[in-house]
Amino acid sequence: MKARKIKEDIFWVGAVDWDRRLFDSLIPLPDGTSYNSYLIKGSEKTALIDAVDPKMQETLFKKLENFEKIDYVIGNHGEQDHSGVIPHILNKYREAKLITSHSGRGIFSDHLHISEDRIVTVKDGETLSLGNKTLEFVYTPWVHWPETMSTYLREDKILFSCDFFGSHLATSDIFVSDIALVYEAAKRYYAEIMMPFRRVIKKNLERVQNLEIDFIAPSHGPIYDKPSFIVDAYRDWVLSNPKNIVVVPYISMHDSTKLMVEYLVNSLAEKEVKVYQFNLADTDIGKLAISLVDAATLVLGTPTVHFGPHPSAFYAAYLTNALRPKLKFASVIGSYGWGSKVVDQVSNMLSDLKVELIEPVMCKGLPDESDFQALERLAGSIKEKHVLNNIK
Repeated sequence: MKARKIKEDIFWVGAVDWDRRLFDSLIPLPDGTSYNSYLIKGSEKTALIDAVDPKMQETLFKKLENFEKIDYVIGNHGEQDHSGVIPHILNKYREAKLITSHSGRGIFSDHLHISEDRIVTVKDGETLSLGNKTLEFVYTPWVHWPETMSTYLREDKILFSCDFFGSHLATSDIFVSDIALVYEAAKRYYAEIMMPFRRVIKKNLERVQNLEIDFIAPSHGPIYDKPSFIVDAYRDWVLSNPKNIVVVPYISMHDSTKLMVEYLVNSLAEKEVKVYQFNLADTDIGKLAISLVDAATLVLGTPTVHFGPHPSAFYAAYLTNALRPKLKFASVIGSYGWGSKVVDQVSNMLSDLKVELIEPVMCKGLPDESDFQALERLAGSIKEKHVLNNIK
């Protein structure tokens, strides 16, 4: 295992995790991931930017075998997939100092028990000389922890952005080669991890665009040698208005809710509204999250279980509320046997979203003609609200 050269005296020394399928015991990884660590060899000092997940420690250390000295370890972010091996690096390179943000000091001390005498904090905009190379530290908080920063290599115009602009994608490519594949992975990454912080990310985007950047080197996924590709994508995901899209996650127990969903989806399609339908019994939540990035409306379909929503529908509502997409409207459809508080409970669960609740449709037992007529009216209301709000 050898370090891979990015530019003169700049190397990728990370690890590709081809087989990992779950992150944080929560996030699906259908395409694996990588943990990107970068080594910069200046004329006077050498710096390692971020590390790897602890299970990949041996891979990192083998790639560092030909580098006798590391003076600085740059801790852009304290989460263990980037920082878990840093205590071992500091133990091996006894003279090295950990460089991090002011908020990072506590994170690294609390989470990894790194001695504070090994930690040096830097201010936003502060620089560090490696001799013929200069590192500039750019605070980018809440992408996606409060202490996160990016590191900009001035002379080579490389932004080491950590989780910002990342993608969970295992690939042998150092640089982006398959744009469609990387776009999908990066959008999934944004949806699952970054979307709750999009208002802060807007400010961070503005900061990044003030830099002259030839490469963006994130902590997951390949390096962007055409950085406008991912910056423009983020601008669209963060700043653009929602699109003429309805997301319909649903679960059905005895087909009543399923029949309602199928009718609504067909009616919306006839009205030229794009729909993403997800059966929560077997849905990849990452795909659901991706669909929410651009959607204008959410319609949750659920039967009633003990007066409330089905647990799978409860989870979908909770997830949507946590991700905080750009939704403008929401509604609920479903069925019940003898009574239901589904609408009130779902409405309460979406309390962090600034959405208008469109008249829900709940039927008793199997839907009849009057229920289908109500679904037709719901589809018409959604179409009308999209048109009135210039959602295209």
